[in-house]
Amino acid sequence: MNQRMPAEWAAREACLMVWPTRASLWGPAFEAAKEQYAAVARAISAFEPVIMIAAPGLADEARTVCAAATAATAATAATAGDGHGIEVVELPADDSWLRDSGPIFAYGEHGDRVGVDFRFNAWGEKHYPWTADDKLASLLLDRLGTPRVHSSMILEGGAVTVDGEGTLITTEQCLLHPNRNPRMSRTEIEDELKRRLGVEKVIWLPYGGLEDTETDGHVDGVAAYVAPAKVVVSLPEDPAHPDYARMRANLAVLEASTDARGRALEIVALPQTTHGEVAGTPVEVGYLNFYLPNGGCVVPVSGGPEDEAALAVLASALPGRTVVGVPTLVLAYGGGGVHCITQQLPTRREDLTA
Repeated sequence: MNQRMPAEWAAREACLMVWPTRASLWGPAFEAAKEQYAAVARAISAFEPVIMIAAPGLADEARTVCAAATAATAATAATAGDGHGIEVVELPADDSWLRDSGPIFAYGEHGDRVGVDFRFNAWGEKHYPWTADDKLASLLLDRLGTPRVHSSMILEGGAVTVDGEGTLITTEQCLLHPNRNPRMSRTEIEDELKRRLGVEKVIWLPYGGLEDTETDGHVDGVAAYVAPAKVVVSLPEDPAHPDYARMRANLAVLEASTDARGRALEIVALPQTTHGEVAGTPVEVGYLNFYLPNGGCVVPVSGGPEDEAALAVLASALPGRTVVGVPTLVLAYGGGGVHCITQQLPTRREDLTA
């Protein structure tokens, strides 16, 4: 075990994103997707700098749309902080879900930041091409001057959540799907997670979202660590919801589990769900797909009546953080949310005295 992935609430240098690139994914919502990416970047930049990667030829567009979003939401910075910049850099990319195609950052044994470069195959070869995305982590690490740690295992960042103290939570639905690592056993997958991310214990939830066919059930749609031994869990209160029974099965696993330090888990239920429509297609916005910038929590919302209660649950679970909702119906239409399009860049060195 030569490196350890920090928790998502650890201090970071910036947030990384990729500008929308695959027009065929978004169809008639492509321009609206760009506006929502810019809105998310703007909300996060109130708390920490944002580095937006744009495919060659798209940097000027990204700067223009992000600048427009900044001007339109200037009041946000006044409520969250002084505000930071959105830097745009060009690198080849096929798609715009950096949580999954980018590196997973960790700290080496001496406290220096490294990037773990897992293989990427577009969520089980669902979208072509993905060659540039599979190479993106390596190129980005070179750009950042961060040492690269290679893994031959296919893994997306949205498939794991960690406490930074030895425990990782994932779903069987995703990591054991045959379209990722068909030649690896469950034990071999767990061993590679321990080796590359520095975890000592893996908690396997049986289910991701039933309708999450795009990622095959990433954990960032159903559960998230928000503090040591504290997990927010999606728990739809409507018995007609397709995940009503499935999320209660996940809950039972968490209630029966202890973390790597032997602690029982504090469970925070997030019962609210919200829906909308984009281009004639019904979509569900997942409140649990949030991002934790320095001092904040940026949450996907729909603009519906359920938003207020969901934001209140997260504010209670995350004392001391400013909780901000960003409308993301189009992101849900594309298959994800705020967490899916972001990746935290930790500080270059870990504070070993904290």
